Amino acid sequence: MRTEVIKYKEDLETKFIVKRKAYGKGSRSCRSCFTHNGLIRKYGLNMCRRCFREYANDIGFKIYD
Repeated sequence: MRTEVIKYKEDLETKFIVKRKAYGKGSRSCRSCFTHNGLIRKYGLNMCRRCFREYANDIGFKIYD
């Protein structure tokens, strides 16, 4: 948790406690490029589809015809 100070006016300060949520799209990101779009979570990969295509052979996935 962190505290943010927001000034509405010059003489008035308000403190908010900002807590990251542990659910939803914003809480998960790609482990190589840190994007939130096109995430593959199956088998605990947590990689976006673009990085998966790049690193699939290194991980051990094989292409079958």
